[in-house]
Amino acid sequence: MDSTPSPSSSSPFDLVSSALGRYIPSGGAAAAAAAGPAEAEGNHAIGRRVPDNSAVGGQDQILGAVNLDRNLRITRCNLDAPVFEGLDAVVGSPFVDLLPPGDVPTVTRRLRQVLETGEAHVARIQRLRRRDGSELVVSLSILPAAVPHEGLTVSVIAMATRLHLYAAETAIGTSLDIGETAQSLAESLLAWGDVAAVDLDFAVWTGEGVTDRAQGRIRLRRAALVPDRAWPEGYVTTGDDLPSDASRLLAQAVQRNDAPQAIVIPDREAVERVLGSPRVMRALVPGDRSAGVACIPLVLDGAPPVVLGVAEVWRRADSPFRDSELFDLQELVARTVHHVDLARQHQREHTQVLALQRRLLPRSGGDTVEIASVYQPATPDSAGVGGDWVNSFPLSDGRTALVVGDVVGHGLGAAATMGQLSMEARALLSAGLAPDEVLEHLDETVSLLDDADSGLAAGYSALGSTCCIVLYDPVSHRVALSSAGHLPPVLVSPDGHAGPLPVSPHPGLGAEFALREPFDVHTFDVPPGSLLALYTDGLVEDPALSIDEGIARLAQVVSTVHPWDTLQQAARHVVSAMAPVRHRDDVTLLLARMIGYRKGDTATWRLPARDDAPARARAQVSALLRQWRTRGDTQDNVSLLISELVTNAVRFATGPITVRLIRAGHGLLCEVGDTGNGRPRLSRGGLLDDGGRGLYIVHRLTTRWGVRWTDTGKVVWAEVAR
Repeated sequence: MDSTPSPSSSSPFDLVSSALGRYIPSGGAAAAAAAGPAEAEGNHAIGRRVPDNSAVGGQDQILGAVNLDRNLRITRCNLDAPVFEGLDAVVGSPFVDLLPPGDVPTVTRRLRQVLETGEAHVARIQRLRRRDGSELVVSLSILPAAVPHEGLTVSVIAMATRLHLYAAETAIGTSLDIGETAQSLAESLLAWGDVAAVDLDFAVWTGEGVTDRAQGRIRLRRAALVPDRAWPEGYVTTGDDLPSDASRLLAQAVQRNDAPQAIVIPDREAVERVLGSPRVMRALVPGDRSAGVACIPLVLDGAPPVVLGVAEVWRRADSPFRDSELFDLQELVARTVHHVDLARQHQREHTQVLALQRRLLPRSGGDTVEIASVYQPATPDSAGVGGDWVNSFPLSDGRTALVVGDVVGHGLGAAATMGQLSMEARALLSAGLAPDEVLEHLDETVSLLDDADSGLAAGYSALGSTCCIVLYDPVSHRVALSSAGHLPPVLVSPDGHAGPLPVSPHPGLGAEFALREPFDVHTFDVPPGSLLALYTDGLVEDPALSIDEGIARLAQVVSTVHPWDTLQQAARHVVSAMAPVRHRDDVTLLLARMIGYRKGDTATWRLPARDDAPARARAQVSALLRQWRTRGDTQDNVSLLISELVTNAVRFATGPITVRLIRAGHGLLCEVGDTGNGRPRLSRGGLLDDGGRGLYIVHRLTTRWGVRWTDTGKVVWAEVAR
């Protein structure tokens, strides 16, 4: 009974597998089995020749097929066409023996994936290794074997020049990373030689504009080199700068008659005459055997044309480059040079955005809070930069602000919006506004920046941005928190209990489509030794988990941070535990370890708003300063300062007066709070005026002073150097 499945019950891939199975004759492996084992690959750069397959008769591709068992060993094969000559497809041998060593892990993973899922892996460009160490470029498809066979069927299509050019151009244009783009180009060029290298102008790496500079000033850096093997000492490998004289010679070679053009140096003797210096020979020639090279400039069309770099293809001298091959090389480079320039432009934007983003990262904590942050960009597919930001900074009244936010999207526009929101939040918080008031202002700003259509068309949107603001008071050991659509911070108490802070949800900034509700302010106790984690969603998002499960997992990981651990190392550990592989969204984390002031470094008094309040405040403050062993002149200044502020509070406000003195670092922080809502204004006052000099005296005695607003009134603060 024929066990071949009927067309009506089979998928297209089953039919292909069945057809390939019939295509492989039972004795098809006999010739391959008779071939000797593959020779060990030598540690030299010159070793193969691309065959001139005249027997192909003008066909664009030749089909071969190989059957594998579940252990990925060859059971049958049909690689008898002349184009496959030299491939040691021996029955019983591992299929990966046909691969270059560097490709074994990737192809093995693909083979096992098809075995496990039954889903075909179709038409990937791959190189197969011949017994002489040379390589053949093929299109490789992996399919589940059709019954009655088990395992896999691998189809191998030897690629003709036209097909290879098309496939190479498609592969090279898949990344905006300069190194990956150059690597893809070099791998494609390897079909014409034994060694391929891409050397780019140094300005391409930095994203600068490449100009038609003097030949003697050109700088080249090796961007890609294939195949991957051990190279002789002194040879320029990926990431190395070419010697200055080598760069000059290559530039001269491709700029003959002031027009960029490809050149061919046919053998080692000619190469020695061109390069001249033994040191340059060691740097550029990949081995000791006689070799020729084709140098193809990467040229951007223009007036004048601009050379981005040089592609080099080396092969042994007994296989000279034919005119048709040189034409194909030039065509491939010409088709793909714009991808290199796109990568250069991306690198320029990437550098600018990262500089902006890193400038906004917290620099350090202060005496009352320890800060550590990690920013991990997303994958290159998302440009590597985005709208995530974290910031922390001390406020002049002794508190510390912690801010985290996320602008929708990636790229320069998202980073610019992020920078604007971050700086505005810092300015408003420094001016003494409460966190909910700051979010109200940011909400208005976002609505003015752009609309959803224009923003998303540019790859980002200010609308829907999220932000969370935390203010930490090191005296009361409390935090005040407001959030606009952001995920809740995670708090780890000194006893090790960890969990997200209970924050009521609120739409993101600029969410005009939602019911407009005021931003809430939540307050929480954070005893000294508490650890607070602020983050963006990229850290906790996992396709396999809900967002609540991701936050719970973060709380568990953060709870393992020991009080003695270095906070920056702990932050890196948390990120690596939560996001071991790169995500498509940025990962941002800020850890803040709350220290606060010691009890003996602060003092607070509440006084009735009576005429004797200034005298009582002076007496209590003077006694404390003597206890703190403060200098005499500082005692006099602080006593006068407190007296003036309390006098103003009695004169212009009602209700009780609060006086607070904090010993902080190298200064003293003096605060006087009242129930008034008028803004104190600085005035010099005239010589004969009875009043108006109070704030002027405050201004002259302090290093800085200001006002912050509270739920019950205001606080005037001032800092005096000790």
